[in-house]
Amino acid sequence: MQNTAAKDIFEKTTYFLKTRWQAYRRWRKARGPETMVSLLWKAFGISVALVIFFFVGVNKNLFNLFGETPSLDKLQNPRIEMASELYTADGKLIGKYYRENRSPVPYNKIAPVMVKALIATEDIRFYDHSGIDPKGVVAAFADALAGDGRGASTITQQLAKNLYKTREKDSEGLLYKVPGLRTLVIKTKEWITAIKLERTYSKEEILTLYLNTVDYGSNAFGIKTAARTFFNTTPDSLAIQDAAVLVGGLKATTYYSPLLHPDRALKRRNVVLSQMAKYNFIKPSEYDSLSKLPIKLDYTVESYQDGTVAYYGNTITNYLNEWCKSRGYDLYTDGFRIYTTIDSRFQQHAEVALEERMRALQNSFDQHWRGKNPWVDENDREIPGFIEMVSKRTSYYRMLQARYKNHPDSVDIAMNKPKKMRIFTWAGEKDTTLSPIDSIRHYKKFLHAGMMTMDPFTGHIKAWVGGINFKHFQYDHVKQGRRQPGSTFKPFVYVAAIDNGFAPCDRITDYRVTINYVENGEKKSWTPRNADWVYSGRNMTLRHALGRSINTVTAQLTEKVGKETVVEYAHKLGITSPIAPVPSVGLGSSDVSVYEMVGAYSTFVNGGTWMEPIFIARIEDRFGNIVHQFSPRQNRAISQETAWLMIHMLKGGIEEPGGTAQNLWSYDIWGKGNQFATKTGTTSNFSDGWFMGLTKDLVTGVWVGGDDRSIHFRTSALGEGSKTAMPVYGKFMERIYKDADLKVTKGPFPKPPVKITKRYYCPTILPKVEEADTLASDAPANEIISVADTTNSQ
Repeated sequence: MQNTAAKDIFEKTTYFLKTRWQAYRRWRKARGPETMVSLLWKAFGISVALVIFFFVGVNKNLFNLFGETPSLDKLQNPRIEMASELYTADGKLIGKYYRENRSPVPYNKIAPVMVKALIATEDIRFYDHSGIDPKGVVAAFADALAGDGRGASTITQQLAKNLYKTREKDSEGLLYKVPGLRTLVIKTKEWITAIKLERTYSKEEILTLYLNTVDYGSNAFGIKTAARTFFNTTPDSLAIQDAAVLVGGLKATTYYSPLLHPDRALKRRNVVLSQMAKYNFIKPSEYDSLSKLPIKLDYTVESYQDGTVAYYGNTITNYLNEWCKSRGYDLYTDGFRIYTTIDSRFQQHAEVALEERMRALQNSFDQHWRGKNPWVDENDREIPGFIEMVSKRTSYYRMLQARYKNHPDSVDIAMNKPKKMRIFTWAGEKDTTLSPIDSIRHYKKFLHAGMMTMDPFTGHIKAWVGGINFKHFQYDHVKQGRRQPGSTFKPFVYVAAIDNGFAPCDRITDYRVTINYVENGEKKSWTPRNADWVYSGRNMTLRHALGRSINTVTAQLTEKVGKETVVEYAHKLGITSPIAPVPSVGLGSSDVSVYEMVGAYSTFVNGGTWMEPIFIARIEDRFGNIVHQFSPRQNRAISQETAWLMIHMLKGGIEEPGGTAQNLWSYDIWGKGNQFATKTGTTSNFSDGWFMGLTKDLVTGVWVGGDDRSIHFRTSALGEGSKTAMPVYGKFMERIYKDADLKVTKGPFPKPPVKITKRYYCPTILPKVEEADTLASDAPANEIISVADTTNSQ
């Protein structure tokens, strides 16, 4: 359709010109021969007409010969690529997404010396011209004849080129392929666009747009990012000499880079200062003193891959990419302001608490395994070839395999060849020489951790620490990692029981039981044992059994409510990982994440409503308008009565005699009637240590363990969750309560506005049941008969 219309216009234009030419010739013949003056006037008129026709043709892209020129709409609404910024809930910038790292600022936030340096160097007649500087064009032409390549582009022309990409392929026309015409068309477009810009914007607005869009080098686009990158300051705080460095670098950002070529940058800076002195922007005395100063950089790369922020940063980035893609947005150019639910103060307290505990715990771990390797089997024997087996899972090993195909000896040589590297230690990074195999051996000896804190009423995640050091250990142990939760899974058994007729005061006897079941058509049996290998024979309340984390009671209760029912309730409370309905399900035999567990436990505090943990609160556009407000998914999982009874049950970890969380009393977190609901968890061989801590305002989960399940402590005194994970929580809550700005108060769990129908206040322990006592004393040491029994501790 467009080709037909263009052809029609061309034919009509050709016909019109032909008829006009024939008429002119007839007129000319009637008048006689032309004089020299008339010929000159004719030549002048034709030249003017051709120039006008050329400019109009370029502006209108006649016959698609010249390519598109920015329209008025584009001029009035320039599409500047802006970085999307990631903020904490309390307004701290923690990340950026960009292809060009740019964050615009208004004119009044730019130091006047920056504007003066720019005008003095790039366009001294900026306030006198209307986009094109005729004197500058003439001077540039003269300089070109003299061999000087100085450009004549005004600031407005440079803005036109930078802002609307007038030299890119999208704006090319048919004449771009004609030698010599390409440059003329490009410059004409810039002139036309510059004139339009001058008519659309004020001089201040043009300067603001220019300074916010230009590339200053080192991936710093715009004055705000440049000031931060090179001098670690803000645009309104730039010193004269620093502004001169930035303006000087615009001529060639790499060649005059103060980072890469400080000598060149110094000379170029002094040229800018001399221009400022020449045009009276600074005094000659100022020039003399400033030109003698060295360039003092405070180079600060805006990188958000350091520290523990990167653990949840990866999860947020993946989510945002999908969210933007589904809605037609571009995360890297649209300039969003994304507010997370993470509070930088909570995050800081969590990071410090985890680091302090893990540093001390690693020292204990190293002492515990002194002279031995910590990767052992169930019989406490070192696993032969463990490091070699692990090395084959690394990307470096796979790269070597691809390089040395069918030559395994070459791969082994490369894996054992020493090389210089920087490694992580708790004393700081260390430069050393190790082979790849030895570096794997070094890193496998570290204990790791994951921690998350959440507001149970809003679903907002307040703190997320996915590991001990993101630079060296990038695996996230909050959401990405899944491990057996041990006894922290027991509340799902108890909530299923409470919600189906049981009460906290109901009693079950602690004695050796054997549970028979069928798995894949095969008859099997399982005999759970308690953490201390002792069966007390006591007929105890459910609250006491949960508080002391008695495995035999949990196993019996699982049988009473049904394995499938336990799985059902775990899913209702937010566990999305697959859970096998086996007899040992209540002892945490299926892998789950810290993220899931914190969300599930929050249901108890939130009156029985499961609230999905979320990490993004809202997204604003570049003008501050809310694009989307995020709300968590939620559903009624259990009744308010059941939720409150579960809180009452979980307080037993501290309040019941022999409760597994009683060491929490040693932390400075009590007073004002403060209450905690808790649960510890430890898996077989002490491979995983867990702690879940609930207050009236917050729910927190902590996991501690080795990179592989075979890496662990060997004694309960060191390896239980109450010894590894709980201290992280204790230190964290101490810091939270001492931070007055957070306004996290102490106090009891509020009672729900419903009638509690089940008896929950009851005696804790009754005398031993003789029969049960006999069974316990006569029972041999427990043996694991089924692989279903993967958990045997508190």
